[in-house]
Amino acid sequence: MKTAILLVNLGSPDSPSTKDVRRYLNEFLMDERVIDIPKFWRTLLVKGIIAPLRAPKSAAKYVRIWTEDGAPLIAITEKLSKLLEEFTGIPTYYCMRYANPSPKEVLEAIDKELPELMDLVMVPLYPHYAMSSYETAVEHVKKAYNKARYTFRLHTVPPFYKHPSYLNALAESIRPFLQSDYDHILFSYHGVPVRHVLKSDITGSHCCKVADCCLVTSAAHAFCYLHQVKVTTDKVAQILSIAQDKYSFSFQSRLGSDKWLQPYTADAFKSLPKAGVKKLLVASPAFVADCLETIEELEDEGKEIFLKNGGEEFTFIPCLNTNRLWVETLALLVDETLASVLTEK
Repeated sequence: MKTAILLVNLGSPDSPSTKDVRRYLNEFLMDERVIDIPKFWRTLLVKGIIAPLRAPKSAAKYVRIWTEDGAPLIAITEKLSKLLEEFTGIPTYYCMRYANPSPKEVLEAIDKELPELMDLVMVPLYPHYAMSSYETAVEHVKKAYNKARYTFRLHTVPPFYKHPSYLNALAESIRPFLQSDYDHILFSYHGVPVRHVLKSDITGSHCCKVADCCLVTSAAHAFCYLHQVKVTTDKVAQILSIAQDKYSFSFQSRLGSDKWLQPYTADAFKSLPKAGVKKLLVASPAFVADCLETIEELEDEGKEIFLKNGGEEFTFIPCLNTNRLWVETLALLVDETLASVLTEK
């Protein structure tokens, strides 16, 4: 087999024990693309304060979502890789940015199992570009790849936030939920600090500096998380013919006191009922596999906040997970990436 596929996702602790969760948090938060401050202060903050305090609380949350197959995100990614291999006939592997399976061990397995491999297509399972998600995952795999000097070539699927096939798969996963009566649909994306958006601006003068920057054409958009989530939201709403006043987007999962992208999802859960929204649908397009941030933070905590503030019906729409159209989308993204490589040659 001359070609193989490598799916890359975020990761989860090896178990819901406090020890494993703390180890996971240390690796995750010590990533310089997640908390981008000098290493000395980052180490002091993460290993001395955040991880010790958060680990027991996070462990309790993981216990609530843990399944017979383990962490939902890992289990779903494994099933997705098998489905993609069945659909394409191409050997498909998966690794995680944090914890296990690591890029190093998976790349070694690929090299051993496929000695004639020529091209490995890496698919970061992040539709949108952000330094703390897509960028760090790609660079982490590349580092492991370059260190071992493999003979096969490594190619990367670019962010696919506006790819027609992805948008269609996402829209069709949402469509059944629109058949019932609802007042509003909220698209909740993982939050990032505003400084990350500014750092990712390759022009240095566009993002958050130009009026209506997300609407003004710029080279910065190729790396702008805020622009890309807006595009995904609007295009999916257009596909589904959702009126402008019946949908909005927000950002979840903040950490620390720095300024993060707004509006905040938690605030939306409080304010929407007061604005007359009693029946709410919630989707989470930044995640392609359900995990702690969707199951526990949105489906459980989000519902509780919404109902407590006057909401009546709260429906969480599952992520793409192993959706058939999603599998077909991944296959197409791989094909297009390989085709672009051949064109370059």
